[in-house]
Amino acid sequence: MQITKQLAIFLDNRPGTLARMAEALAEAKVNIYAISTSDTVDHSVVRLVVSDYRKALEVFEERGALAVEDDVLMIDGSNKPGELAAIAEQLAKAKINIEYCYSATPPLAKKGLMILRVTNPAKALKALSGT
Repeated sequence: MQITKQLAIFLDNRPGTLARMAEALAEAKVNIYAISTSDTVDHSVVRLVVSDYRKALEVFEERGALAVEDDVLMIDGSNKPGELAAIAEQLAKAKINIEYCYSATPPLAKKGLMILRVTNPAKALKALSGT
């Protein structure tokens, strides 16, 4: 579990836009660890956790894409029922709000990766690590 940078990229909501963004990151040898997209009428917000966020920011800047960075929690945890409930309960007891989260894990995997945007990442890290 760690605090890491997440990038939010604002892209046109058109076919091929996500492909061009992913190709640009691949050319720069930036790996995508986690990704989430949400759409509005005319654009998409793509949230990413990547292997080198500084290099990714340069890639987006070179292509004129608006990118915003944020601190998020990246949790490499167990893939079992109740895991999110336990995390959410610990954060609630510490009075930390989960603004949003995203995750994906293959069904038979023992571990999964979860990204949480919380009101206070440093306090959340302490609450979840028991210190």
